[in-house]
Formats: sequence, C-alpha cells, structure tokens
Amino acid sequence: MYKKLIIAVLVGILAWHQLPAQELNARVTVLSNRVASTVDRKIFVSLQTQLTNLLNTRKWTNETYTSNERIDCSFILNIESELDPGIFKASLTIQAARPVFNSTYKAALVNYQDADITFKYIEFQPVEFNENRVQGTDASVANLTAAFAFYAYTIIGLDNDSFSPKSGEINFNKAQNIVTNAPEGKSITGWRVFDGLRNRYWLNENLINSRYNIIHDVIYTYYRAGLDKLYDNEKEARSNVLQALVQLNAFNKENQNTMILQFFMQGKSQEIIGVFKNASAAEKTKAVELLSEIDIVNAAKYKQELQ
Repeated sequence: MYKKLIIAVLVGILAWHQLPAQELNARVTVLSNRVASTVDRKIFVSLQTQLTNLLNTRKWTNETYTSNERIDCSFILNIESELDPGIFKASLTIQAARPVFNSTYKAALVNYQDADITFKYIEFQPVEFNENRVQGTDASVANLTAAFAFYAYTIIGLDNDSFSPKSGEINFNKAQNIVTNAPEGKSITGWRVFDGLRNRYWLNENLINSRYNIIHDVIYTYYRAGLDKLYDNEKEARSNVLQALVQLNAFNKENQNTMILQFFMQGKSQEIIGVFKNASAAEKTKAVELLSEIDIVNAAKYKQELQ
C-alpha cells in the first residue's frame, strides 16, 4: 500500500513537470525612490506582486510551452511622481532574451525603455487584462495592464520570429488589438500616431506593416541562422549575421528613421562586435561599413573594436 502511494506521488510529480507552462518567465521590479515619502510604500510591493502574477500566470497564446521554453524577460517600472492621489507617472524598461543554441549565452530580443506611462493604482486593486475589453471601466487603471500586455505579446512575437520565419504575426496582431482599443484619457500617451515617432503605436505599426516584411527575415537570419550556429559553424554563422546586416542596411535606405531599426539594434553593439572579432579583414571592413550606417550612435565603437 505504502509503495503504491509513493509510486503514485512520483508519477504525479513527473506529470506536473511535463505540463504545458505559460509563455513568460518574467521578473517585475517596481521602483518608487522618486515618489514623495508621504506615499505608503506597501502599495508598490502589492503592485509588483500583482504585475508579476499577471505576466507569469496568464496564458497569452494557444501555443504549448514547456517550463524550459519560457521566455526570460524583465519589466522595471520606475515611478517618477504622483500626479494626483493614486495616479502615477512612470517609465517602463523592458528586456527580454532568448538562449543561443549549444551555449549558455542569451541574446537580447528586447532592450527598450518606454518613457511615458501614466496609471492609477490603489493597494490590493485587481490587476487584470481582458483583450476583449482593453479600455476597462477606468482608463487610468487599464493603461498600465494594457502596456504590460502589449509588451508581453510583442516579446512572444519577436521570440517566435527568431526561431521560425514570420511566425510572430499572430502575436503582433494581438498587440495591434491593444493599440487599436487602447485607453484614452488625461495624460495617457504612447498609443496614437500623433504621440511621437517612438512609441507603442509605431513599434507595432512597423511590425505589422507588410511593407516592412524584410524585418522579420532579418530577425530570423540574425538569431536562428546566425547566432544559433556560432558554436557549430562559426564561419557560416558570421556570414549569415553579415547577411542580416546587409538586409537591414537596405531596409534603412528605403525606409529611413523607422522605429523598428533603432529598436532592433538597441543593446546589440557588443554582441555584434563579438561575432566579428575573429572575422577576416574583409568581413570586418564590410561589417563596420554597414554598422556605421545602421547604428550611427555606436559607429566609432565598431571602428575602434573591429579595425
């Protein structure tokens, strides 16, 4: 009897480990150092817990993920001020990475700061997201969860694109649904075409615009055909990364000042330098030439490191 019980428990544990998992393995940090000391800090602890639960316990797609396939990501919500009682202005830093095949290295998918998120939160207030009712009953409350959901779908879409050509489309469309039905109200920005040139609207527009389809090829070529092959065939991998840069440069010349170019290149300079560190002189020269046009901010760095 006792032996049968042990076996049953072991079988249950094994089955639990094989259950499909949620898509994200997210770490949320809420920083409140800039907020006046009169505000009770406990509400930010509660908010951090609820946002973590929203990202990690919600099933964002119909896809099947195992626990080791979950996407590592972090969200840092830096609260800058309290505009009115319970209404806060914050910036949100989003980072996400995916493993590189046959290595312990993780390559960045997202490294971006959203500088303008205004939201309302009262301690223990439910933090929920309903894709059929993005605006919710209170726009100031819904704005925060809409932003987190938008980046969750965007991260999943980019991760999918990096493993299979153009496979992130359904997730980018989910993100578009949030943009289309986004909350509106006082101090709520980032969702509309007229809110600037670098915001959630333009990021999503660039990812779903058929004119920019080559971007999805670039993502796949850079990660799957490039970085994932570095440890098996460095020469082929480097050639594929170079091809991704050629495509990106052509895209940039045809579509100048797009948000997606800057978004893609953010935080990649050191990684790309590492890829070409052992390249031939000709490959280094070509890489520097391309990168000096694609990533102007880091042009001097590429020249110094690769020439």
